[in-house]
Amino acid sequence: MIEKVQEQLEEPISNENEAGAAPVCENQEEEIAEIGLEQLPEQLQAAVRNAGWDSLMPVQRRAIPYLMEGRDLMVQSRTGSGKTGAFLLPIMHRINPAKKAVQALVLVPTRELARQVGGEADKLFAQSGLRSVVVYGGVAYGPQIRGLKQGAQLVVGTPGRILDHLMREVLSLRSLSMLVFDEADRMMSMGFYPDMQRLRGFLPRRRINSMFSATYPPSVISLAETFLNNPERLNLSGDTLHVVDTDHSYCVMSPMEKDRALIRLIEMENPESALIFCNTKAQVEYVSQILQRFGYHADLLTSDLSQKARERVLASLRDKKLRFLVATDVAARGIDIHQLSHVFLYEFPEEIESYIHRAGRTGRAGAVGTAISLVGHAEEMKLKKASEQLKVPMLSRELPSDEDVEKIVSERLTVMLESELRSRDQVQQERMQRMIRLARSLGEEDDELQVIAMLLDDYYQKTLHAPPGWTAGDQPSKPPGQQPRPKKKRGRRRHRRR
Repeated sequence: MIEKVQEQLEEPISNENEAGAAPVCENQEEEIAEIGLEQLPEQLQAAVRNAGWDSLMPVQRRAIPYLMEGRDLMVQSRTGSGKTGAFLLPIMHRINPAKKAVQALVLVPTRELARQVGGEADKLFAQSGLRSVVVYGGVAYGPQIRGLKQGAQLVVGTPGRILDHLMREVLSLRSLSMLVFDEADRMMSMGFYPDMQRLRGFLPRRRINSMFSATYPPSVISLAETFLNNPERLNLSGDTLHVVDTDHSYCVMSPMEKDRALIRLIEMENPESALIFCNTKAQVEYVSQILQRFGYHADLLTSDLSQKARERVLASLRDKKLRFLVATDVAARGIDIHQLSHVFLYEFPEEIESYIHRAGRTGRAGAVGTAISLVGHAEEMKLKKASEQLKVPMLSRELPSDEDVEKIVSERLTVMLESELRSRDQVQQERMQRMIRLARSLGEEDDELQVIAMLLDDYYQKTLHAPPGWTAGDQPSKPPGQQPRPKKKRGRRRHRRR
């Protein structure tokens, strides 16, 4: 099934943009015509007017009739395209207001998106008598439990906290008829897949499923294959639609900011694996040392390495024993790393053509890739010239701040810790109780908060960034390319014996 869906998704589809003519929907059944605001049921028209909408957006016009008819649907659409209304209006149409039970569930990757979707639901449901509740981790359970017990018919939340409520038996999905995955690609990058697999056991077999995602990498396709049943595929992502493609973007900064900028981008993107390109061997060595000092499992690849050492490093990257490889252009040609998720251009290449060779290391073999360039103000003109000459659209993106990183790391860590807590057996749960008083006391003083921060940071590094076998408190291990030193020592000892 995955291979079949992957094969279908690999075909690029061209159509007009979201503001223009209708996009393409590839389907297994008869295609359904798009719908206009005036064609909606009167209840939905009233809801739309109360929310202040003048018309339906393209993704809404195309997706709503499929979901109202009860077909499973995969939608590719970027943030801000109106996808929230595309699934909330069909939910509103299909919910039975007389039934005080959860009938629709929207899964989202972050608490921010949960609040956003919940706010839109409140606007649309305002005059309908329907109730919704938003649940997510990192906050008290009490208000969420009260909302569930008051008869919420729509639940919006993160998978981990949804699972918590299910296991506490304060949430039941026996009456569920609609399941929505919103921003599925981000959900997978946040580490929710194990929770979603466990949640699957609480779902009724008969339901309408939909998935909304800006991209469809193999992990999201696998998720769709697990939860959706023969879905229609609707693509709304721009002038030319490529489910399998590379996202090209860049951040502008001063040269002095590049070190921290790279770290912040890595934290925000959370790549499965990445190549980081520099123009010189000296810069490669510098950047690899920076990454190692921050606790990332990184190695380097330059022309100075022997062929055997190069092969060893690349094998580690292919086998996912190495996460980050810093390289000069020696790594850009003739090297194929399957499902390499990201390429970072720490330095923009001297030759414009080299950009294609560097960026081309990702987005291969049916995977979605991301190429991000870090450029100074002087290099920005060169980048724009390359974009025009190579006919590769490169989008400017805002450099994430320390606050942005703190927020995403906090949410990601909360997901991991709550998942770990749920996996504890009864004996472990009882044993933990002896630590409650200590945990509470450590949180009372600023100095003692540093102890908690240290433990959280060690756990995060150990779980997310460190190489296999690394344990909290360890120093970063020597990367694979620097590990054949014992052989050299044996050689020197033999020389001395002579």
